[in-house]
Amino acid sequence: MKIRDISRMAWDQVKRRKVVTGLCMTGISIGCAAIIVALSIGQSAQAYVTEEVNRNFKMDEIMVMPGGGIPSPAGGGQAGQQENENLNPGKLTDEKLEIIRGFKHVVAASPFQEAGYLQMVTMDNKIGDTQVVVTDLSKLTHFDKTFSMGGGSGVQGTAVLNYGATLGLMDVSVRQNLFDQMNADPFNQELMNQYTSMQTTPTDLYRKQIQFQMQDYSVPNGPLKQSSALQVTGILEIPEGYSAERASYEKVIYISPETAAQLSKEMAFENGSALNLPEEGSYGSVTVKVDDVDHIKWVEQMIQKLQLSASDNLYQQDMLKEQFDMIKMAALGVGVFILVIASISIIVAMTMSTHQRRRQIGIMKVLGANMRQIRNMFITEAALLGLLGGLLGVGFSYLIIMGMNKLVGTAGNGLTFFVPLMTLPVGLAFAIMTGVLSGIYPAISASRTDALTAIKRD
Repeated sequence: MKIRDISRMAWDQVKRRKVVTGLCMTGISIGCAAIIVALSIGQSAQAYVTEEVNRNFKMDEIMVMPGGGIPSPAGGGQAGQQENENLNPGKLTDEKLEIIRGFKHVVAASPFQEAGYLQMVTMDNKIGDTQVVVTDLSKLTHFDKTFSMGGGSGVQGTAVLNYGATLGLMDVSVRQNLFDQMNADPFNQELMNQYTSMQTTPTDLYRKQIQFQMQDYSVPNGPLKQSSALQVTGILEIPEGYSAERASYEKVIYISPETAAQLSKEMAFENGSALNLPEEGSYGSVTVKVDDVDHIKWVEQMIQKLQLSASDNLYQQDMLKEQFDMIKMAALGVGVFILVIASISIIVAMTMSTHQRRRQIGIMKVLGANMRQIRNMFITEAALLGLLGGLLGVGFSYLIIMGMNKLVGTAGNGLTFFVPLMTLPVGLAFAIMTGVLSGIYPAISASRTDALTAIKRD
């Protein structure tokens, strides 16, 4: 018999024995669906958590700090001495920053120096407390910053505000009056609601001018220093997943190093400046954006050769991978256990089928079919049951995932489950393998049936 004849006969038996076929398919489909759904949940959760971790920890970024690193061999003669002086071993300087920007796989490199907290004042006398960060304004978009209005400018005396810095600005007298009322009646819910509402109310500051002010509290009745006016050239969008209330706690103003140097002089007190800045031409930290996570380690090694310290957040990714690999293995074990139970039902059903079809087997042997062909027919029949059960399981898995997404969507969670295409062949392979392995014993039993005895008894 040809393979086509064996397949046709196996398919005829599958169609004819509808009850047995249905029971075997149901068992296999449940096991297959369990494997696909479990792997899909693990993959979906991993993708969601990885995205959240990447959003908060920036896996494709490197934090560069002064000092540490791998000492590079000193060059001989005057040229080596000159290079050493330019690179300032152990310090993060402009020269080193330019070298880092020239490295392969580096998308952008920019300082993000936290200069301190200052009080921002608008031209219509509204005030708010903000954090000042010194950076290259033209490179903000390279670090996942999206502008809702305007953009970064290289002109000195300009600033970029995040969305939170536009929230909660109040007139000085209104703010003081509200604080006095809240201090007098701290349990007044109406006052608390009013304060919360004002804290999440935005102010239009795009293309407006702002100033910084700070009082010297180190001496009694210390002087109030006020900076020159800065032009707001851009407003950043609210980060994805943030509410206005959460954004109101992160008020950041970005200024260039040149603007920071100007403000530091304008707001200098007797015991120092209101801004915390490193010496001119050097930086306390630089953030490096890499084109791919796979190139992080190589870029780190190159940075360390400049005698700088480099750190990343890849350990977070490694920890997540280990945890989700364990979850996937456990889920796979549950699915395989269900398939083992299903395989028992297939063995029982096909063994009974062997006894019921002894006359058919005997006639096939009399007509010239050998043991191998009879075994192949039963194994093909079992494989078909596995394939049909697997296809039914794929359909079940999509229905289950759809139902889970509706439940999760109702709960308001940001997690969305999906069925990765790579899980489908895994589920089908396990289903077919279960069918084939379950059909081996009945196939051997059928092939050993004595033809004359089977025909005579039936």
